[in-house]
Amino acid sequence: MGGNIGQLGSRTYESLADDEPLDPEEPPKRHTGNLIMHSMAMLGREFCYAVEAAYVTPVLLSVGLPKSLYSMVWLLSPILGFLLQPVVGSASDHCRARWGRRRPYILTLVIMMLLGMTLYLNGDAVVAALIADPRRRLIWAITITMIGVVLFDFAADFIDGPIKAYLFDVCSHEDKERGLHYHALFTGFGGTLGYLLGAIDWAHLELGRVLGTEFQVMFFFSALVLTLCFTIHLCSIPEAPLKDVIKDISPQQAPQDFPLSPDKMYQYGSIEKAKNGYVNPELAMHGEKPPNPAKQTRKAMTMKSLLRELVNMPPHYRCLCISHLFGWTAFLSNMLFFTDFMGQIVYHGDPYAAHNSTEFLIYERGVEVGCWGLCINSMFSSLYSYFQKSLVSYIGLKGLYFMGYLLFGLGTGFIGLFPNVYSTLALCTSFGVMSSTLYTVPFNLIAKYHREEQEEKRQQAPGGSLDGSERGQGLDCAVLTCMVQLAQILVGGGLGFLVNKAGSVIVVITASVVAMIGCCFVALFVRYVD
Repeated sequence: MGGNIGQLGSRTYESLADDEPLDPEEPPKRHTGNLIMHSMAMLGREFCYAVEAAYVTPVLLSVGLPKSLYSMVWLLSPILGFLLQPVVGSASDHCRARWGRRRPYILTLVIMMLLGMTLYLNGDAVVAALIADPRRRLIWAITITMIGVVLFDFAADFIDGPIKAYLFDVCSHEDKERGLHYHALFTGFGGTLGYLLGAIDWAHLELGRVLGTEFQVMFFFSALVLTLCFTIHLCSIPEAPLKDVIKDISPQQAPQDFPLSPDKMYQYGSIEKAKNGYVNPELAMHGEKPPNPAKQTRKAMTMKSLLRELVNMPPHYRCLCISHLFGWTAFLSNMLFFTDFMGQIVYHGDPYAAHNSTEFLIYERGVEVGCWGLCINSMFSSLYSYFQKSLVSYIGLKGLYFMGYLLFGLGTGFIGLFPNVYSTLALCTSFGVMSSTLYTVPFNLIAKYHREEQEEKRQQAPGGSLDGSERGQGLDCAVLTCMVQLAQILVGGGLGFLVNKAGSVIVVITASVVAMIGCCFVALFVRYVD
């Protein structure tokens, strides 16, 4: 596998140096092993997400976080992500690092995830060892834990956009579809593994006694899995650095590229975007020195131009983002309160009863069973992702998108109307269908939209100049991922109030209604490309 990667990398640089005829829109076909290695990032990310879902509430309760600060913890990260994600997505489109455009951002966000986990899983123990005064220790423990949770959530939410853009940059259209299916497959597998390890009672095992507490045990596994998975991911497929590409393009080669809209950045791939975005063949033909690429990069990355691109987003991109917002709002409404729904509605427990009372113990039992339901969701997400490749040839992307929303809407509706233990666990499979759908179909459509735009540019370019777009794949993936943060803001800001007024049953009913609205939207307004 390592040899294949090396060969792919050497082939990329040789084609640039020798100016061999290489299809600029279609990177070379990637081996299945390379795509699996690339998908390891999703396994590591989702594993850590599952650990956070299982342990962040006990951690926050154990450090004594006031209830008034809970909304700040859950809303601060998505608000930051919603505001900054398009900026970083645009910046990665123009990144000129030697290591490529996406990987430096991915590495930075992985380090932030590790730092966040270190703070929220170990902060209380470290503060207790360093500070003796109880009051100061409480303040510092709450502060460090909050910073850790926000930092981890911010980085984990943020990293999805650069990972998808990295896949789109280095893969052909066929490999993009295969890669997205592997991403969804390993996302489900990582969640399953994380929930299973989180369900183990480490306090009574030898490893728990050696490392101290179950929080330290889960930090050990999380840090190990995250580091290993992202090391494999970052070494999976080489990127072509923009600096090297520009240096390798001589003035004699530039006129050959003139028909491909030299004054605008091309939408696909690091190599072609460098050729067409930063070298002006008209200047080269007259022997003039091309303009400073760094100045062009700064011009393309101004906030004014970025906002203009977002406001003037084509209607089919805007409809896709709205459908993604419906999907994630429905999905998060259910997932964030599901274990509480199991404890209170299905098992009829009471989380506010005395901790040694029967009602509270019944509630805890319901929460444990709810965790197994989330594990079923992750396992079925992996299984469904595997069969998606076969289903898409029969029902297409529109059928997959519609079916994902429909099954989730019906499943959550039946759970809300008939809250039975066994039927609820069985219907958790519909959560897996929705999860796999949200991680694959929208990004598949983004890839198809870009491919369609690329074909239109190629057909129009020989007839004259083309008014291209400054939007890159990194920005489009970032805007799509922003819908996840916006959904978190809506759910965190609105559903908490509804739960306090009407109980947890309102959560699954809300999820069902939003999913059914989204189901109609993806059928009527989202544009699909054959």
